[in-house]
Amino acid sequence: MNALANPEVGKFVNEHFSSSFQKVATFKIVGNAKQGGNVATYFCAPDGRVLHTIAGPVDAAAFLVEAKWVVETTRKAMKEAGSDGGKFKAYFRTAHAQRLRDEFGLTVDAVTFDPPEAQDEKDALTYRDPSGQPLAPRLPPPPLNGPDVSLAKKELDRRQLNAANSPGAGGVADAKGRRWVLPNQGKVHQILAGHAMVKIERVYGTVFENILGEKISTKPVEVDRPFSWVEKDGNRRVAK
Repeated sequence: MNALANPEVGKFVNEHFSSSFQKVATFKIVGNAKQGGNVATYFCAPDGRVLHTIAGPVDAAAFLVEAKWVVETTRKAMKEAGSDGGKFKAYFRTAHAQRLRDEFGLTVDAVTFDPPEAQDEKDALTYRDPSGQPLAPRLPPPPLNGPDVSLAKKELDRRQLNAANSPGAGGVADAKGRRWVLPNQGKVHQILAGHAMVKIERVYGTVFENILGEKISTKPVEVDRPFSWVEKDGNRRVAK
């Protein structure tokens, strides 16, 4: 599942992206293994605005599909929009809405403009640490319109979509109150159909808490043996 260890993934990422990482959730290191927490990959513009996200760990093949989609879509958006940033943003949000339709059969109206940001730092839709300091806003996804009935006329396998419809159960509600179980990437496309090209500091909280079900934390990583190179021998500690 470690996609970044794959040579093909590494070559593509090194060619098209500059990489960095940051810990935002709680997990524990036991021996050499990581317990708890999760991972998300954010593909961003140079100024930190999010173009796309992979929510959760994926294999190398799935990672490459998403990474190549970002590069190809960026090239198309630049050609379409030219120097117009508003058109570029609208293109990307529409592209996410299209993938939600094509891959999951559900429709959503892309939000091609941004409303004014809330000025009140005590907004209820904000994640906070134990001290009350804001960590990240909660971004409301654009509402689902429901399934695209025109897909039934195409040679597409709709069994998974039909099976996902679970009225009264968990899932994402559409405009008619029906609930649809979306995998992580489906939820990503729904959220980014309304929030692509928003700064990463305003997106990561929604991905980690709403999609991955993790709790954002400012606590350091817990390590069961912080000095792993030292072993206990009776009452003495022996360096290995």
